[in-house]
Amino acid sequence: MANIKSALKRIQITERNRLRNSSYKSAVKTLMKKCFSAIATYGSNPTPELLEEVNKSMSAAYSKIDKAVKRKVLHKNNGSRKKSRLARALKKVQQPSEAAS
Repeated sequence: MANIKSALKRIQITERNRLRNSSYKSAVKTLMKKCFSAIATYGSNPTPELLEEVNKSMSAAYSKIDKAVKRKVLHKNNGSRKKSRLARALKKVQQPSEAAS
């Protein structure tokens, strides 16, 4: 354990930041899982209502990822990769329905 006052303060700040960062990361993971499940549901039964739900969940996930990147919880490339995975999953599901029509 540190004895220097500034080092003790840094330990407190680090712990506070760690807790904040973990809550952001957890929220991003949760929103991504919800978005992937919504995409899977839409893929099995493509209806306009489900597409609207997918768009809402994707918007919420994008927003949370962008906020995490802005607060430096996630690296910029990591955030971009997560958003790209979501977009790619949706495109993969939409591709067959567009080819059929």
